[in-house]
Amino acid sequence: MSAPKPDLIVLHVLSAEHLAQLGEHFDVHYAPTAQLRQQAIAAHGAQVRAVLTVGAVGLTAAEMDAMPQLSWVGSLGAGYEAIDVAHAKARGIAVSNGAGTNDSCVADHAFGLVIAAVRGIVKLDQLTRQGVWRNDIPLPSNVSGKRLGILGLGTIGEKIARRAQAFDMPVGYHNRQPKVGVTHTYFDSVQALAQWADVLVVATPGGASTRHLVNAQVLQALGPQGYVVNIARGSVVDTQALAAAMDAGELAGAGLDVYESEPLPPAALLGNDKVVLTPHVAGWSPEAVQATVDLFLDNAQRHFRGQPLVTPI
Repeated sequence: MSAPKPDLIVLHVLSAEHLAQLGEHFDVHYAPTAQLRQQAIAAHGAQVRAVLTVGAVGLTAAEMDAMPQLSWVGSLGAGYEAIDVAHAKARGIAVSNGAGTNDSCVADHAFGLVIAAVRGIVKLDQLTRQGVWRNDIPLPSNVSGKRLGILGLGTIGEKIARRAQAFDMPVGYHNRQPKVGVTHTYFDSVQALAQWADVLVVATPGGASTRHLVNAQVLQALGPQGYVVNIARGSVVDTQALAAAMDAGELAGAGLDVYESEPLPPAALLGNDKVVLTPHVAGWSPEAVQATVDLFLDNAQRHFRGQPLVTPI
């Protein structure tokens, strides 16, 4: 007789196909809303051994403590900022993420937002539908040749830089310290990077340490010909400062896949047609989601066999 499947609570939205895939290995309790989450932990917490979540949804210390048999938390995607990792480690609970599964998808989307913001693609689409021809509108700027500043040159940042080089864009970056083996220009502060850049792409992790890293002073340094693109976490960019800069004409444009108000859209930016918005989908594609589910199951198999995780936190 085969051993019973371990209980798994899923806290993030997944398709029926992916839930079925997980169901081959786990007794799945699907709880993608706050109410279902509370109910699932109350009903099944005593026997739950694994939780699947995402960085923004996370898992709290109190929730972990309501699951005495919990031994592993897996996050889809690279982020894990709302998972209480310190408490998990204190409890001996392993934590992993989906690093590497959606990097290319995020970099593609980031560069799509760069082009959309600089070239004014969304506004041009709207004008064309209204019957406005090119002679009656200002000429949109080149993307090629612009200086691209990347805030957070991790794996995703490096892939964004690679795409920028195809557009003959000089690349600069800011990390806490220079990255070994990188030839892009290093800046020792966000403000210095913004002062140099024409386009500032935010690709740094979220969390308390990076909250409002892009503030009014950084936006002022970027200047009235500058653009900001955020595919990281909404908390990194001060929404009110961005709205004020846009309304005052102190920035040329913005492209945001993430924002502080999500899932609600950023109300202060909705009236500005130089802001391009997408609903936190930069890392989402059929290929990327499948890859991260596959990685979760790979980590699951390793964890329950007592083997090292592929992507431990």
